[in-house]
Amino acid sequence: MIKPIIAANWKMHKTVAESVDFSQRLAKECEDLDEREVIIAPPATALYAVSQTLKGSTVRLSAQNMHWEEKGAFTGELSAPMLADIGCHYVLIGHSERRTLFGETNETVNKKLRAALHFGLKPIVCVGETLKEHESEATFEVIKKQVNEGLNNISTGDIECVSIAYEPVWAIGTGKTATPELAEEVHRFIREMLSSGFGESVGTEIAVIYGGSVTPHNIGELMAKPTINGALVGGASLDLESFTGIIRY
Repeated sequence: MIKPIIAANWKMHKTVAESVDFSQRLAKECEDLDEREVIIAPPATALYAVSQTLKGSTVRLSAQNMHWEEKGAFTGELSAPMLADIGCHYVLIGHSERRTLFGETNETVNKKLRAALHFGLKPIVCVGETLKEHESEATFEVIKKQVNEGLNNISTGDIECVSIAYEPVWAIGTGKTATPELAEEVHRFIREMLSSGFGESVGTEIAVIYGGSVTPHNIGELMAKPTINGALVGGASLDLESFTGIIRY
């Protein structure tokens, strides 16, 4: 059985002090929640401080992004070994905002994925269609391309360390949410692709989570679907009471 993943992506929010305070309180809230994999992705400035705060807790730390090179002249970037060194367990790769605002492609997603795996990080690979693609009924075509190219040349052994986050771009920060039925349909499609490319067991054992205006009010309905194994939470993860409500769906 897949352990549900509830991941908080704080994006460009919270100072170091705010991140540490939140992390301390969240760790206490999660002391009795071993059946969930709770993950927080604070801004890069707070990663080390939060990693120290979370020592001994069940909450796991994630970075929001990384570069695919181990080191080099890449001003402003962080590498996988740097993230692992400060205590990150996970890293988000290919978030829609990285794709749409910063020009990331399926090729760079694949490079980052392979680097993350090489240095022992667990990647959460984000895929999803824009509103235009959704309205033109190109959802499955877009997802197929993103999954195939993003996971290119990944071994069966490595894929077991990967999670996929389906985040329809038109539902991120808009208040719109894909219906549980639509989300389940896309999640099932992703699983079928994984089974076809890596074997049936991979398609049934990898966590595929949903992201897109997840709230305490809709998480239960989403999690009731058998193909949905968790959530990547944006705005609703910035408030402890809200995020705790999602964790305890």
